[in-house]
Amino acid sequence: MELLGRIPNVGVFWIALLGLAVGVLVVAEWPHIAKHLPLGEGAARRRRRRKSDLRVVRNEPMDDTEDFAASVERDLASLPTIKERDRNR
Repeated sequence: MELLGRIPNVGVFWIALLGLAVGVLVVAEWPHIAKHLPLGEGAARRRRRRKSDLRVVRNEPMDDTEDFAASVERDLASLPTIKERDRNR
């Protein structure tokens, strides 16, 4: 019977200890966490700076697409087949 009286106290202690550990972890990682949260002027400034590096990519001319397709076809044609590999043995 005495054991049953102590279990809730131990449970509360371990829950409090777990909460403390989570709190310590959040405090230790706060600089990293704060970078990813939209907090204040700094976040807006960082977002503007990131967006200033973005650019619009236009569709490339068909020549590049055709060159790419031809290159892929050449590469596929040069790959060995199963029959060629068996012949070499």
